[in-house]
Amino acid sequence: MTLSSILQMLDGSSSLSSLEYSAMISSLSTYNVGSISSSSTTDVFQNRILAEEATDELASGDAKTPLAIFSSVVSNLLLFFLIFGLSATVDLKDLRHQLTNKFAIGTGVAMQFVIMPLLGFAAIMVFHRYGFSEAMGISLLVVTASPGGSYSNWWCSLFNAELALSVAMTSVSSVLSIGLLPANLMLYGWLAYGVVLGEENVNIVAALDFGAIFITLGVVMGAILIGLYVGYKHDHPKFHERANHFGSVCGIALILFSAFLGSGAGGAETNFWSLPWSFYVGTAFPCVVGMSLANIISRSFRLSPPEVVAISIECCYQNTAIATSVAVTMFTDPT
Repeated sequence: MTLSSILQMLDGSSSLSSLEYSAMISSLSTYNVGSISSSSTTDVFQNRILAEEATDELASGDAKTPLAIFSSVVSNLLLFFLIFGLSATVDLKDLRHQLTNKFAIGTGVAMQFVIMPLLGFAAIMVFHRYGFSEAMGISLLVVTASPGGSYSNWWCSLFNAELALSVAMTSVSSVLSIGLLPANLMLYGWLAYGVVLGEENVNIVAALDFGAIFITLGVVMGAILIGLYVGYKHDHPKFHERANHFGSVCGIALILFSAFLGSGAGGAETNFWSLPWSFYVGTAFPCVVGMSLANIISRSFRLSPPEVVAISIECCYQNTAIATSVAVTMFTDPT
C-alpha cells in the first residue's frame, strides 16, 4: 500500500474497517509524513480503531433483537388483556369496600414490602455457598421487592378468592412500589453483597431500567382502570362472565408464551432446566414461607377465607415482568 493510496482512503472514507486500518498502520510505519513521526501516526490510528470497535460493541449490546421486541410487545398485550378481563368482572362497591379494609390491605403491604424482601435476602444468605450466583440473588431480590403481579388476579379468580381485594392490593402495591422497590433493592443489595459477602461494584439501583418498570406499571394500572370502567358501563352477568373467560384465556396464553421463552426455545444459551438445585430451592423458599406467613397473619385478623386466600396468593406472586426487565438490563445472562 503506497502513501498516496493511504491518503486517498483517508480523504474518501470516514468509516474504514479494522483490516484497512491495520494495513494503513503497517504501511505508515515505513514513512515520515511531514514532521509527524510514524509512531504518533500509528497511535492515532490505533486509538481510532479502538474507539470504533467500542462503539460497535456498545451498539450491538444496546440494540434490541427482533425477538426481544416481539416478546415485549406480545407479553405486554397479553398482560393488559389479562388484567382488563378480570378487572371488568369486579363490582365497584366490592372494590371500594376492600380499599377501606385496613387489616387486609395493611397485611398485604407489609408482606409484599417488608417480609418478602427479607425472605429474599435470607435465601441469598443460605444458598449462596451452594451455587446461588450473584445474578440469581439480585434477580431474586428484584422479584421479592416487586409489587403484586397480574397472575395473582388470575389465580384468585381460579380459586374463588376475593378478586376485588386482589385487584385493590395490586393497585395499591403498584403505586407504592415506585418508591419502595428501589429502597428495598438498595438496602438488601447493600447488605447482601456489600456487607455480608463483601462484593464490590454492586449497584442495583443504578442498573434499574425505570423506563421498563414504569411501562409495566402503566400497563397494569391502565388495564385495571379501563377494565373497571368498562365493567361499570356494561354491568351485566353475561358480560362479566365473558370478560372473565377472556382474561383467563389471555392468562393461559401468557403462561405458555413465558414458558416458551424460558425453556430456551427463544434462543437463550441457558434454559430453565439447566440450573443448579440451589436455584430452584432458593427461589421457592420466599414463595413457600411467604404464603404460609400471609395465611397465618391474615387468619389472626379473622378475615374471611376468600380474603385469606387472596392475600396469600397476592403476597407470594410478585410482578415478574418488572424483575425480568431489570435482570435483562443488568446482565447479559440473567440466569
